[in-house]
Amino acid sequence: MLSLDKDIENWDGKSADDIALVFESHHKAPGFVRDLIRLAKQADLQTGATWLLKAWFEADNRCSAMQCKQIYGLLDKLGPWEAKLHILQCMPYMPVAEASKDHVEFFLRTTLSDSNKFVRAWTYNGWHLLAEQFPEYKKEVDQFFEMAMRDEAASVKARIRNIKRS
Repeated sequence: MLSLDKDIENWDGKSADDIALVFESHHKAPGFVRDLIRLAKQADLQTGATWLLKAWFEADNRCSAMQCKQIYGLLDKLGPWEAKLHILQCMPYMPVAEASKDHVEFFLRTTLSDSNKFVRAWTYNGWHLLAEQFPEYKKEVDQFFEMAMRDEAASVKARIRNIKRS
């Protein structure tokens, strides 16, 4: 078995089956999340590391408050749209601490106008989650949703409808 670093490095960036095998090989290792946070700082490994992080959360795991803070600390370092998307999809599993709030808000403001519609769709979800934890954002988020329902792609509108139903 190769190291987690090498397995992510060898992944073609496309095959879901292959990255799922990487997850199966490594997710029970001590320090798995710590290693993913470290690897997500490297531009060429971000997509794989964040995919694995999302898979770890979806396998019913939770990180510590310190790990959440470290993950939110990566936001301004994320380059590939896939890495941004994965972290946005991780947000339901990671409460935003007061200390991370401004950082998360800046990231959400930036990704709200991302060229990728999937990133934008999940950014609205991020805004919804932020407003649930910090009600001072609720009015602005409602305005974002209103504008999006007029101007956004159909897939983004569908995501907003799902958010409103939840």
